[in-house]
Amino acid sequence: MRQWAAALTRISVPILRIMSPEFAHDLALAGAKCLRPLWAAADVPAGLRLHCLGLSFAHPVGLAAGFDKNGDYLDALGAMGFSHIELGTVTPRPQPGNPKPRMFRFPAAQALVNRMGFNNKGAAHLVAQLKRSRYRGIRGISIGKNFDTPLDKSQDDYVACMRTVYEHADYIAVNVSSPNTVGLRELQGRDGLARITGALLEERVRLRARHGKTVPVLVKVAPDLSAEQISALAVNLRASQIDGVIATNTSTNLCEFTPPAQPGGPAQAGGPGPSGGLSGEPLHRLSMAVIAQLRAELGADFPIIGVGGIVSAEHAMASLRAGANLIQIYTGFAYRGQPLLEEILGALARQS
Repeated sequence: MRQWAAALTRISVPILRIMSPEFAHDLALAGAKCLRPLWAAADVPAGLRLHCLGLSFAHPVGLAAGFDKNGDYLDALGAMGFSHIELGTVTPRPQPGNPKPRMFRFPAAQALVNRMGFNNKGAAHLVAQLKRSRYRGIRGISIGKNFDTPLDKSQDDYVACMRTVYEHADYIAVNVSSPNTVGLRELQGRDGLARITGALLEERVRLRARHGKTVPVLVKVAPDLSAEQISALAVNLRASQIDGVIATNTSTNLCEFTPPAQPGGPAQAGGPGPSGGLSGEPLHRLSMAVIAQLRAELGADFPIIGVGGIVSAEHAMASLRAGANLIQIYTGFAYRGQPLLEEILGALARQS
């Protein structure tokens, strides 16, 4: 079966790269779902299991939020061998996201630029998919606000999402760092973050009594913060009694990344320069710097999930050395598929 899966990957990747990135992404997921019986999970070497956030992970490598926003492909992706999959970002109400085209690939740089805008079918749809799923790995759920909810009312959306998904989540990720919802990153500041996390943790007390479990709550942060902002954020995270941090989301810092011109691409939409969030290899340096500073500021015991620019085993090991307890892949997986997961697990096995 593994040979069949590898052959399909070799054949399909060049074909998918001819198509528009978003259509290719959707088609690949649909294909993975249909061909799931052919997939063989990546070999997980013994000794990689770890405990973090009060949860048991088969190994450190997961799939980042955004790859399967709605949980429609959870079982197919889970069959590949990820220890955890973060679904979403979902909002209380379904929304279409930003106008297309809104995803652009740059293979030479192993990068993507996207301005998706939280396109999703809503939290209730995600829960329906979770109820049907047979995936037994760790299931994280990323939550956000609807685009038309005012910033000063954003906590209402986050709490509504938490209520909907809580029973079926192993952890909840609070997305206040996407660059593609107007004003969202302002919520990383002290007042916005305190308002949201305070409301969520207060609601968690009630949900814990109702469902008999405590679901960890993490905050996902941007890579474009200054050292001073990261220090302030670390103080706020500790003060909020949040359970962990995910570092990082995509970057709007495209000044050092000059993509080739594409019809309708980032350089033509939204003004004179590129717009959207950068992921992939060029993000790794920024992500690692945030991880390292957060580890120094937060201490050895604070859970950190490292994500951003992990396109090889070397990148994965560097993120772990920088201070991440767990790591997630996205763009590297979009370009390379399951072989990237297998490569990382092999490197982890050799180190253990």
